[in-house]
This record gives sequence, C-alpha cells and structure tokens, in this order.
Amino acid sequence: MSQFDERKSAEEAKYAHDSELSFKITARRNKLLGAWAAGLLGLEGEAAEDYAKSIVMADFEEAGDDDVYRKVKADLDAKGADVSEHQIRREMEQLLDVARQQLTA
Repeated sequence: MSQFDERKSAEEAKYAHDSELSFKITARRNKLLGAWAAGLLGLEGEAAEDYAKSIVMADFEEAGDDDVYRKVKADLDAKGADVSEHQIRREMEQLLDVARQQLTA
C-alpha cells in the first residue's frame, strides 16, 4: 500500500471515529436532557427512563437540535412547567459538555 493510500485510510478511519463519537455524545446529552425534563414533569423510575429515551428518539426527526428542543418545550408547556427557551437551551449546552466529558474520560 502506498503512503498516500495509508494516509487516506487513516483519515477515513479518523473521520468515522469522530462521527461516531459525536453521535454518541449527542445521544448521551439527549438522554441526560430527558432525565432533567422528566424531573420537571414529575416523572420517576421507569416513566422517567422511558421519557428520556423518547427524547433520544426525537433527535432522529430532523438534523440539528431543534427537534429535541421542540419536544421538550412542548412537553413542559403541556404540563404547565414554566421553563423558558433560554433555560432549556442552556441546559442542552451544559449537558453536552457533561456528555462529552463522560464519553471522552
């Protein structure tokens, strides 16, 4: 294998690894966000776990974080929880850092 081919293979492997890690970090963040929101919704135990999983699944609706935000916001609004867009997005940012630390430690 030529040096060029080895370099190309290494770059492809790194891209695949970085993409997979990014996906896992986002999924972990969404699960943590779901747990946070479940607490605000008064959910506990299996109901809280199921809700957190529903937040992870909501991320598959479209690219980006807006689908996750909309689901959490709609669920909190429906339950009468007074949580602003800023609070939810700030929590999303903080939990992304937590998820990144958990998966790269």
